[in-house]
Amino acid sequence: MWIAFTLLAAFAQSWRNALQSQLSKEVKVAGVTLARFLYAGPLALLYLGTLHLWRPAPLPQLSLPLTGFIVGAAVMQIVATGLMVRLFQMKNFSVGAGLAKTEALMAAILGTLLFGTPLSALGWLGVCVGAVAVVLLSGRGHWRQLSGTTLVIGLACGTAFALTSLWIREASLVLPLPFPHRAAWVLVLVIGLQTLLLLGYLGLRDRTTLLALWQRPKATFLVSLCSCIGSIGWFSAMALNAVPYVKTLGQIEVFFTLAIAALWLKQRVQLKEAAGLVLIAVAAIIVMWS
Repeated sequence: MWIAFTLLAAFAQSWRNALQSQLSKEVKVAGVTLARFLYAGPLALLYLGTLHLWRPAPLPQLSLPLTGFIVGAAVMQIVATGLMVRLFQMKNFSVGAGLAKTEALMAAILGTLLFGTPLSALGWLGVCVGAVAVVLLSGRGHWRQLSGTTLVIGLACGTAFALTSLWIREASLVLPLPFPHRAAWVLVLVIGLQTLLLLGYLGLRDRTTLLALWQRPKATFLVSLCSCIGSIGWFSAMALNAVPYVKTLGQIEVFFTLAIAALWLKQRVQLKEAAGLVLIAVAAIIVMWS
């Protein structure tokens, strides 16, 4: 089941990234970040309500650990999304997405250091192979030309996404609810807080960005829709399995990213990327086997 949720998340996220990349040409970073959450909250509530109609469950009880994980994940995901949009503005879509995908490796390192997440030797091998594959797939010969600033932002983006995922998993583990319900509640709480934070910030500091989103309802809704579907997949998968495994398998997203870059964004894909695609497949097999 965690594999199915991860594949759903990877597919939806690749489209969300592509749509955000396009929106970032017309809207500021904070606005593109808000577009990810703006309509995702009501969609997440609809999903949660459907779950409770299908299988009734008690309401969750807020606790200090749960609140801390929710707030940490919400804020860190806003930071990570803003950094990723900045990457899209600095380099092309594939390179930006590739730098952000250092998340899987950082999740393995931070998960072991902070939460004692157990990874087998085979699991570590899969994570490392996946990291090499992302470099091959996303670099497209441009890595040597990247500035130090771009690399630092990329690593910071991956680290922020890794912390987001780790805290989301911890939040789901402290909720004494059935599997789909705890993942859905964490989703609703995180997205709700993110939406309030960004709306409040832009309402006070940059109302022109809110107006820009209002004038682009279709693009904003599509970003939110893909984001919500992707988040349902990620949150559910991470409630079932350790983050490094989920995120390494989730690197299959690069397949979808390259297809979108070539067919929709009209960015050229070179034949040498075949080696990276093979490594992604190898990493996925290793992680599932482990």
